[in-house]
Amino acid sequence: MAALAGVVAAAVVLAVAELIGAFFTTRATPLFALGSTFIDFTPPGLKDFAIATFGTNDKAALFVGMGLTIAVLACVLGVVAYRKWALGVLGVLFMGAVIVACVVTRAGVGPADAIPSILGTLAGLVVLRRLMVPLWGLKAWPEAPADTAADGEDMVGSDGTSRRRFFTAAGVTAVAAGVAATGGRLLGAARSNVAKAREALRLPSPAQPAAPVPSGVQSPVAGVTPWLTPNSEFYRIDTALSVPEINVDDWELRVHGLVEQEVRLTFQDLLDARLIESHVTLTCVSNPVGGNLAGNAKWLGLPIREVLARAKPKDGADMVLSTSIDGFSASTPLEVLQDDRDAMLAIGMNGEPLPLEHGYPVRMVVPGLYGFVSATKWVVDLEVTRFADNKAYWTNRGWSERGPIKTMARVDVPKSFAKVPAGKVAVGGTAWAQTRGITKVEIQIDNGEWAEATLSTEASTVTWRQWSYEWDATPGPHYIKVRATDGTGEVQTDQRADPVPDGASGWQSVMVTVQ
Repeated sequence: MAALAGVVAAAVVLAVAELIGAFFTTRATPLFALGSTFIDFTPPGLKDFAIATFGTNDKAALFVGMGLTIAVLACVLGVVAYRKWALGVLGVLFMGAVIVACVVTRAGVGPADAIPSILGTLAGLVVLRRLMVPLWGLKAWPEAPADTAADGEDMVGSDGTSRRRFFTAAGVTAVAAGVAATGGRLLGAARSNVAKAREALRLPSPAQPAAPVPSGVQSPVAGVTPWLTPNSEFYRIDTALSVPEINVDDWELRVHGLVEQEVRLTFQDLLDARLIESHVTLTCVSNPVGGNLAGNAKWLGLPIREVLARAKPKDGADMVLSTSIDGFSASTPLEVLQDDRDAMLAIGMNGEPLPLEHGYPVRMVVPGLYGFVSATKWVVDLEVTRFADNKAYWTNRGWSERGPIKTMARVDVPKSFAKVPAGKVAVGGTAWAQTRGITKVEIQIDNGEWAEATLSTEASTVTWRQWSYEWDATPGPHYIKVRATDGTGEVQTDQRADPVPDGASGWQSVMVTVQ
């Protein structure tokens, strides 16, 4: 029962902080602050394992793990408080101090944002005390702490009465905590007008519309991923546990560092600029061989080269350090942002304003580079600098400074371990080598000869290209391998490599059973 009291008190800490936090920034709530701090200090190997294991569900897995950890610690604190109240108080205050430290060290969070966590900790301490009183009155623990004498009236009664009093108080408190937490979420959502502002935003027509998508870009094989990825299905990998909510009237981009002229842009400046549209395939560096952390969308934005031209980078600069409002940073080679690949500050995705979780109001889109060195969401700062002088978020954690996307082919149909009938079997998938394009895809059945697949129409060299193949399948287990050749004539390597430090490589092999 003492352990249960600790869990209920911890629930009150989080619920009260959630409720009061509705009047502060979302990053001021304990769960998000603790989770973000945990991500920052997690060893790279554990992060890689989480992404490889859970994919886009990595944040949900983190919250489940955090919940279990908090519950265990709360149980321990409950037992400690039951046996030695003073130690229990110190334990609760220490945990509260840890939470406050996590909150105030987050990017974009001020000292006042610690108030929800402080008040939540005090409320949890009061609840823990009230739940301990009936437990100290039980015969199972006859030597109650001396400082409970003032609660003498609560100490009187049979063991059954004390137990009923405890479970009633714990149950009521737990329900109240749930109501408070839910109310905090609803109140926070009601007070936020960012989602409504996004829905009301009307994007301007581009000065340079995207090239028409030619017919035949979609593989004819049923089940192959759509050539254009819907926003709701586009992969999301980032370090933000809480999606930043930025008012477009408050957003500003600062371009500074090794430049002759510091530049500041407002969102209205972007709306008034000559915007371009382009279909671009993005790929996450954590994508394993055959993985689905890739997507293709139509982006609307301002070419970054035009912004840099206004800033006039100085001689010796070779990198742009882009920073998100939540503190994430990426290192992008300066020359990549100045060439003709149309790297952009994007404000639109597939004909609508950027979704909140994909960087609203502004993000970077850079063809040909993995996202960890280019695709900064919620971007607010561009510092022109040198690789020798600055390190980005993932570079400090063992990943490479530059991340050109490797040539990759993927089998979408049939899925691994699928059972298919003998005879003609349709095989299809996707391949990419952004900025170089795909000129050939080949299939190998078991250890046979490589056979050339039929390529779908190429839309551009910065988008993925789909393919299909008709296989005359014979009964039994078989392995399907796939490889691609890019526009430079380089064949995809068969050398297996993990995503760390600069992206996975190797040929995908799919095992199927023909019946």
